[in-house]
Amino acid sequence: MPSPLSDPVLLDDLLLYRMGRFVSTAGHMVIRLCEGGWGITRREWRVIALLGQEDGLMSSTLAERIQLDRARTSRAVSSLVEKKLVRRATGEADRRQALLSLTAEGRAVYDGLMPRVRAINREILSVLTPAEVGQLDGALERLQAQAARMAAQMPLPKADRRRGPSGRRRA
Repeated sequence: MPSPLSDPVLLDDLLLYRMGRFVSTAGHMVIRLCEGGWGITRREWRVIALLGQEDGLMSSTLAERIQLDRARTSRAVSSLVEKKLVRRATGEADRRQALLSLTAEGRAVYDGLMPRVRAINREILSVLTPAEVGQLDGALERLQAQAARMAAQMPLPKADRRRGPSGRRRA
């Protein structure tokens, strides 16, 4: 019998809805660790996690790699600089460019939090066999590539939440 994902009829049949539910449920554990244990938001964790792997990134590269728009990335970085977890060094030639790196305190957050996030990841995946984990990894890579191709090819209207379904502005 084919999966309802192949031909979705109900909300629960939609891949993106199911993935969103999964991210919400599983991500909640990480968010609680970040906020309750370390006093950082999930966006700030994304910045710290990437800088923990690749210290010394330009702010524009960081935004692209963590898949956040520049404004949200800038707010997260500014907050982390204020918390003394990230160091920002502006470029000599272009003051708009900033080289970002973790402070010693930021490195301590990364070193303390990453093992716990990895443990959550391992526990979630523990219900799958190693072969199934490999299949999932490959499937996610192919799905990401397909979504990227579609996004590049599909012209979509710019978001305007003030408009209703008819496209007219609400009074």
